Amino acid sequence: MNLLPRRYHRIKEVLEKRQPDLTVLTEDVHKPHNLSAIIRTCDAVGILDVHSINTTDEFPTFSQVSQGSDKWIFLHTHPNIQTAINHLKSKKFKIYAAHLTDKSVDYRDIDYTQPTALLLGAEKWGVSEEAASLVDGHIIIPMLGMVQSLNVSVAAAVILFEAQRQRLQKKMYDTSRLDIKRYHQILFEWSYPNLAEIYHKKGENYPSLGENGEIVELN
Repeated sequence: MNLLPRRYHRIKEVLEKRQPDLTVLTEDVHKPHNLSAIIRTCDAVGILDVHSINTTDEFPTFSQVSQGSDKWIFLHTHPNIQTAINHLKSKKFKIYAAHLTDKSVDYRDIDYTQPTALLLGAEKWGVSEEAASLVDGHIIIPMLGMVQSLNVSVAAAVILFEAQRQRLQKKMYDTSRLDIKRYHQILFEWSYPNLAEIYHKKGENYPSLGENGEIVELN
């Protein structure tokens, strides 16, 4: 039942670089390939939690674009944009919408080493007026060609890799930044997903894991 030590240490390495205070909120991004591509980028820059609302139809199913990255991201859905934004603000996040207005600033002018949430809107219309009025600021990616905007998943990648660059510079990936209880919980769930589901259904605590991922304590 134990997993290979190499696999376990890879899981630990990834988990220890996760950034609990960097996240994305999508508003009505309903095309599965776009949402999946955003989640794949989130995984690449060390984001652990993604938030989403979808008022247009049922929540989209991930496509193969995510390359399995949805297994390593926690996706939280909210009933409406105000609830989602209030939730993030209660967690001390500053929320910046990718949105063109006369108050918009260059996306590189934001300090992403602070608790930051990036709001991305619908593919065709962008963020809603309600959302735009509730966030802490608007950011843009300067465009020098004929088109006025990028695909939403491409825009997410551009902005998030700037956030990653800033955090790397501050050495924010060098040590684990997760709450220790959540760290051990996720480590077990990622290492033994099927077993974790059994423990969860029984309402029992997870066993402890040894240095190489072996189960050393059974409840």
